[in-house]
Amino acid sequence: MTMRSRLKTALVLASLLGAGNALADEPAAAPAKPVFAQDSMNVYRRFSPEIRDRMIEFYNQVLGLPSLNPINLGRGQQMLLYKVGTGQVKLASGLKEDRKYHPAGLNEATGIREYTFYFPDEAALVARFKAAGYPAPAFKDFGGGRRAALAQDPGGFNVEMIIVPGAPPDTYGRVDVGINVSDLKRSAAFYRDFCNLDELPPEKDALLGVTKHPFRHGTTTIELWSAGHALPADTGSAGIQYVIHNVREVDALAKAKDVTVETPLGGVAGFNILTVWLNDPDGATNYFYQLLPRAPGAGGAPATLAQGGPAQAAPGPSR
Repeated sequence: MTMRSRLKTALVLASLLGAGNALADEPAAAPAKPVFAQDSMNVYRRFSPEIRDRMIEFYNQVLGLPSLNPINLGRGQQMLLYKVGTGQVKLASGLKEDRKYHPAGLNEATGIREYTFYFPDEAALVARFKAAGYPAPAFKDFGGGRRAALAQDPGGFNVEMIIVPGAPPDTYGRVDVGINVSDLKRSAAFYRDFCNLDELPPEKDALLGVTKHPFRHGTTTIELWSAGHALPADTGSAGIQYVIHNVREVDALAKAKDVTVETPLGGVAGFNILTVWLNDPDGATNYFYQLLPRAPGAGGAPATLAQGGPAQAAPGPSR
């Protein structure tokens, strides 16, 4: 090889090595935040099997939530599904031994403490309570023409009901999730920066007597408040489900951010889904669910979220 050839080869190698080093110095792309596939989140309740019929009566007949086809989870278990706007309330009997339960008082424990539903007609709602043998809710003026009352479902979980007469129809498809947290700053960062929810201005809840810090996606709003730093934790009574397009990336983000994993990334036998179960800073379940494309040659079209088929089947409450 001539001197010129050796010099040319050296220059090429130096150029390639320089390019390689430059690429190596570039920071790796950060894992992606959740990319939503549904204009709402779903919520669920775990409860003791002996109150199953009363839970069905309360959510379906008293609150008036339309029922969807239940999901059979095996071993005689079913997940009961109720439609609220584009989202769902999921009820599953059976309590998990590794979770903690402190129902009743809103400020007696951290975790998900209440769900808020919206209704157009106070008289009709009160009549349904009375017909089912429940005490009539004591509604109070809430401002802006609204009235609100608080009740408990048969398992002792709090339900706030807000009457908004003559509102647009999508108002009645909203669900608010009230969470008492031990550290507002830490929990706000989780729901805003990790879960990718839109932060809204704080607002006073005159009925509950707390200032709520809302974080919204579509028709579902997570509302945080803090009533103390040393309360017991309720990590089992309720949870939140996010229907997204990118579960693997959310799993990677959780590992990068040291988010607690409740159930690792995986699928569910018999369902074409991928899920990862995570905990917020106080241990409340936030599970992320993706409906996967069907394998080539698989028969039938995948069920949609409104059909009660596999797309609804993130069976969190049973696991």
